[in-house]
Amino acid sequence: MYKLILINITIVSLMLFSCSRKEDTIKTINIEIEAPFEMDSITIPDFENCKELVITDFGAQENNLETTTQAISKAINKANHIGGGIVLIPKGEWLTGTIHLKSNVNLYLEEGAKLIFSENPKDYLPTVLTTWEGMECYNYSPLIYAYQCKNIAISGKGVVEARMDVWQKWFSRSASHLKSLKQLYKLSSTNTSVKDRRMVSDTSHLRPQFIQFNRCENVLLQGITIHNSPFWTIHPYLSKNVVIRDVLVYSRGRNTDGIDPEMVQNILIEKCVFDVQDDVIAVKAGRNQDAWRLNTPTKNLVIKGCKVKNGHQFLTIGSELSGGVENVFMDSCSVDNDANLKYLLYVKTNERRGGYVKNIYINNIDVDNVDYGILGIETDIFYQWRNLVPTYERRLTNIENIYLDNIHAKQVKFIAKAFGEKELPIRGVHLNNVKADTVNDTEYVFENTIDYEIQTK
Repeated sequence: MYKLILINITIVSLMLFSCSRKEDTIKTINIEIEAPFEMDSITIPDFENCKELVITDFGAQENNLETTTQAISKAINKANHIGGGIVLIPKGEWLTGTIHLKSNVNLYLEEGAKLIFSENPKDYLPTVLTTWEGMECYNYSPLIYAYQCKNIAISGKGVVEARMDVWQKWFSRSASHLKSLKQLYKLSSTNTSVKDRRMVSDTSHLRPQFIQFNRCENVLLQGITIHNSPFWTIHPYLSKNVVIRDVLVYSRGRNTDGIDPEMVQNILIEKCVFDVQDDVIAVKAGRNQDAWRLNTPTKNLVIKGCKVKNGHQFLTIGSELSGGVENVFMDSCSVDNDANLKYLLYVKTNERRGGYVKNIYINNIDVDNVDYGILGIETDIFYQWRNLVPTYERRLTNIENIYLDNIHAKQVKFIAKAFGEKELPIRGVHLNNVKADTVNDTEYVFENTIDYEIQTK
């Protein structure tokens, strides 16, 4: 019904971002997207004419963490200093610590190149402004981190890989870890200044994201393969104009979602492949008081032509959605027969979140067996948080206008279940030609849901 059109309609020379000081200039490409809602074009950088800076020229040595970490940093600084450039990771295995990007830099991995990230948490210090499950804090740096950057990219056909020796030991919900979560929850719920939320200790074990774009603009992530992640794998946060294209994500472990767009506007996820042990694409918008303070929704997200090899839910919205989620369009994606999906679309929230969910469109998808259903909406999901921490303020989530069209599954427990609140029912669930060959339980369950519509061809 809808199609996505990629057109390089404008090439803008920005003299401010000169790549070679005199002749070349960094360019931007505007991508026009057709969707069932109004959406601005997405601007991304074009590094085609920029200078290449090979990390070996800055002292990098294979399997030498110290020299390679320093070399990558020096090359990034140089590329930024000259107004823009390509930091080239050549073929080989390069052991590194944290990488901090800067504006007008493309971190490019040649085919056959592998960046292997240290398992030592000390290699991700000093702390940086980041998040943990929707709450801002100072924690270990993400393995690749960009803060307040403009015109940045990570691209190429190489691999980035996290060593998991330590991080996998931190997967467990130990008593000390839960104590730190309670502390951070209290700090964020009482609007304690973020600079006072210092979460690194010997026992807190708040694992870092693999890639985080934090408050960035004009971002391209293209072509690379990602192996393993301590926590959320790709985390665009409070950013604008983001394209994630042709990326393969393989990550097995607790909370290792594929992509977590959070309070991001204008984002395209296209032709990516996911093999994860948690949610595939988990749309977030901050948690409780922190998100109400930041007051920024996730808006205008298009997912096109992606494939799932393994994952819990293909598309999850929540439970951290307090800033609001609107205008999400997923079209023409595929799911492997043994992907172990629980839901195709799962919306989850609770009485602490507030926020809203509206204008969600899922079209043209075939799946094999689904453990639960094609659509699930639940408004009383807390997990370990139900009894771990108190409710500081009760706010319900408004959920409306969910559209599923031309969805087919072979076997499900149910097709759709939606459980709203009596005080604030779910409004407008529209299922058009959403079918399953075998339904093992009740086809549809709607509680506190009004204006729902089911049409079959």
